[in-house]
Amino acid sequence: MNKDSAPVVADPGDVDRLDPSVWKICAVAIFGALLSQLDATIVNVSLSNLAVDLHSGLSTIQWVTSGYLLALTLVLPLNGWLVDRIGAKALYLWCFSTFTLCSALCGLAWSADSLIAFRVLQGMSGGLLAPMAQMMIARVAGKHMARVVGFAAVPVLIAPILGPVIAGGILQYASWRWLFLVNLPVGALALLLAALFLPPDRDETKRRELDWVGLALLSPGLVLLLYGSERLGQTAGRLALTAGVLLLAAFVGTAARKGGRALIDLRLFNGKVFSIAVIAQFLSNGVLFAGQMLIPVYLIQACGRSPGEMGWLLAPLGLGMLVAYPSMGTLTKRFGIRRVSAAGAWLALAATLPFLYLASRGLDLLVLAPALFFRGMGQSAVGVPAIAAAYASVDRRDLPMATTTLNVVQRLGGPALTTLCASLLEWRLGVPASGHATANAYVWAFLLLCALHGLTLVAASYLPVRVDADR
Repeated sequence: MNKDSAPVVADPGDVDRLDPSVWKICAVAIFGALLSQLDATIVNVSLSNLAVDLHSGLSTIQWVTSGYLLALTLVLPLNGWLVDRIGAKALYLWCFSTFTLCSALCGLAWSADSLIAFRVLQGMSGGLLAPMAQMMIARVAGKHMARVVGFAAVPVLIAPILGPVIAGGILQYASWRWLFLVNLPVGALALLLAALFLPPDRDETKRRELDWVGLALLSPGLVLLLYGSERLGQTAGRLALTAGVLLLAAFVGTAARKGGRALIDLRLFNGKVFSIAVIAQFLSNGVLFAGQMLIPVYLIQACGRSPGEMGWLLAPLGLGMLVAYPSMGTLTKRFGIRRVSAAGAWLALAATLPFLYLASRGLDLLVLAPALFFRGMGQSAVGVPAIAAAYASVDRRDLPMATTTLNVVQRLGGPALTTLCASLLEWRLGVPASGHATANAYVWAFLLLCALHGLTLVAASYLPVRVDADR
């Protein structure tokens, strides 16, 4: 089959109405992504309280979050191989069971070190929940992928909003242990629904040898890249970043030689649609994370706003995403993937340009709020159609490998472009200049961010118009 002909993921039939079972499966699938995101948000906003209660410094307790993220990244490349070996349903049940069990262990932790250890274990299971959810939705959504993902993403977007509220209530009225124990009833319900509603897929499993060399190169490479990009100001961070890049380059070389026996089959990139969609995802995810780094730093350091104020100032960004996501299916059906994604990239670029004005002239809330709102809408309109195009361009049997590839690339985009913007900002802040040195530094950083948005627009403009052919 020609990859560029862009067949759909599954055969959903000729009617536009989705079978109710699709929504059941999708609801179960997003439970994992929602619980993982909610748990991460609750813990992130509670680190200072955990440091006090566990008699630890912030430099140590932050590993409750960092250890979780690094462990999550470490196991991500195994997703495709595990799905092929034991099936999506079995893997999802195992991951959710382990995540729930580790939540209980975190709630029973007796020290900062034990809590960090249990969070690492939790991250190793939680790291597969989000890509598993994405893959299971792709299997049943077919040509309605953009529509289903648009609605499925809403609960996950709500998690960062609910997280601080839930954490605040728990820390005010109960022990910190309930930050983790609250996952138990939710996890038990999710496991029951998964066992009942997820279709069996054991007949789709296949024996495939694990690419140990690829795993030894890719997993540590991703971890070192993520670790180093967050610590560029330190020598250890720069060394880790360099080592991560070298390991990833070595992985690409070995994977290209192994073909279908590699941990990630690079032959997927032979398809034009898949390659362009992956590039669009890399850039879209990268500019999203780079903006989430630059804008808060600008508000706090250049504008003197407090972290508490910053949370409210950034609210329009999430609101814009919430407004845009549910309409993605309708828009892509009417206008096509390319037009919606390119229009989203245009909107995100146009909404980022006002930050050049803010950086040079000073903070103006009447400019900031609509810029963030429309930036959120634009970012949402780029990502969902690109994901739909990527999944539609591969055979059903290649979905596990495609899912792993997409999630690895997404995870690379964030630190890569964030590091690029942060490096430029740090360099410009260190350049001797007049009293406007800080403002000029942020102008340069936002100018780079706009340029990256421009590249995202170029990639989105090459996406296919339609992916309606049946498999």
